[in-house]
Amino acid sequence: MEATGRKVIFLIEDNRGDIRLIQEAIKSADTPCDIAVARDGVEAMAYLRREGEFERAILPDLILLDLNLPKKDGREVLAEIKADPDLKHIPVVVLTTSRNEEDIFNSYDLHVNCYISKSRNLAQLFTIIQGIEEFWLKTATLPKPLSIPD
Repeated sequence: MEATGRKVIFLIEDNRGDIRLIQEAIKSADTPCDIAVARDGVEAMAYLRREGEFERAILPDLILLDLNLPKKDGREVLAEIKADPDLKHIPVVVLTTSRNEEDIFNSYDLHVNCYISKSRNLAQLFTIIQGIEEFWLKTATLPKPLSIPD
């Protein structure tokens, strides 16, 4: 993904249906942004570290992270992001079906910026995504992504 001057949302989600719905919700909002998608934790970290096929990837302005991912769990991905000096400044919103109190506590313990339980109701999911976009891309002041040396 090349730099476009638009905001970049990085969606880390393995469920094809959820990916499609979240993409549609983001596209229906009025903030122009690009969406990058990873379907497992290993791919997500390769993208964020600009490894292999992702060497030209742009660091996102916002990460939407599911917890239950194949290959590398979302909890591990969150821990790696927040431990990496080049990535820890990127806001991470956990967007998952889990309402488990331990998942919520552990996510905040790993410095997640926000934890949101996904709704299975389509209208509510659109409202949630548009609220995330409104707050994180319009209201909040985000740090400028630091460039990682090639």
